[in-house]
Amino acid sequence: MGAIETELVETWDKRDGRGRKLREVERRANFVRSYQSSGLTMAAFARREGLKYPTFAGWVLRSKARGSGRIMPVRFAEVRLPGPAASGPAPGLEVRLVDGTVARGNNAMELAALVRALKS
Repeated sequence: MGAIETELVETWDKRDGRGRKLREVERRANFVRSYQSSGLTMAAFARREGLKYPTFAGWVLRSKARGSGRIMPVRFAEVRLPGPAASGPAPGLEVRLVDGTVARGNNAMELAALVRALKS
């Protein structure tokens, strides 16, 4: 029986302290651009290219955040609400938005206008 020879090929990929490959910024950007024109899902693209999905998904999300680079204008809507009544009844309507915002009032139309303004 002969000895099995193995040959180690060094790819010169940079690695971090945990042994993970480090990809240069331009190389990451090339992967993201290729993904965007591929028509594949992120998972399918990462699998095809031999990338770990969570790592690749992070690249895509960070590129979207950098790519927008524009400040969204703040939109305001004036909504007039009656002042608190000294001894009147407590508000009968309450709306809780996903972000935790709570809007209360007696007039459904005014409350709906307020919620629309808050959501836009």
